[in-house]
Amino acid sequence: MLPLILSVFALQTPPAYEARRAAADAAALLSANAPEWENAREVVWGPEPYRTRFRALWNEHGLHLRFDSEDDAPWFTMTERDDRLWEEEVVEIFLDPLHDGRYVEVELNPANVVCDLRRLGPGETASDPIGPMDRGFSVSGMRTAVATSGDRWIGTLFLPWEGLGLPDPPAAGAEIPFNIFRIKRPGGPEAPEEGAVFAAWSPTGSPSFHVPEAFRPLRLLP
Repeated sequence: MLPLILSVFALQTPPAYEARRAAADAAALLSANAPEWENAREVVWGPEPYRTRFRALWNEHGLHLRFDSEDDAPWFTMTERDDRLWEEEVVEIFLDPLHDGRYVEVELNPANVVCDLRRLGPGETASDPIGPMDRGFSVSGMRTAVATSGDRWIGTLFLPWEGLGLPDPPAAGAEIPFNIFRIKRPGGPEAPEEGAVFAAWSPTGSPSFHVPEAFRPLRLLP
């Protein structure tokens, strides 16, 4: 069975994601039970039974992110940072905080393992649409957590502004180009390509997630 490639974007979803300001610190918001998550705007995409829900908050220290991934059988085999997590099951965010195309990619798997890298520039040929990636890049100060609740796994992340390459925190009203994704592989480690689902929140118009033209603004509300 061929992979299922989805670019799902609800018609009622506005063109920007608006992140509210958070008062709680990074440690508190790593908990899925933190009450401030109830005030964060939620977007939902992907096919049943693998819907994904995303929320974000921000403050002067950085971005707080949450992915709720519906899944009754999440799996993983990779356990080392910067393993090729995209070959298994992950949630992903691409962020271009410098607005220069050198976007940051962060992936998180159900075992709370992270892969973070930075795109250095566009590909030069049709066979290389992604371009070179800096596998040695790290989001310094990043913190993550994974919890399970019923038939979903919940990943929370804190990305410091400095770790994203910004020497100073952005001001309220700033917009950061971004996109978010989910890879689900129902075939498990024995058949990871069988029925694989690649779901993009903002349509890429391509089998690849690496399409900066599909990024939408993440707007920081006052």
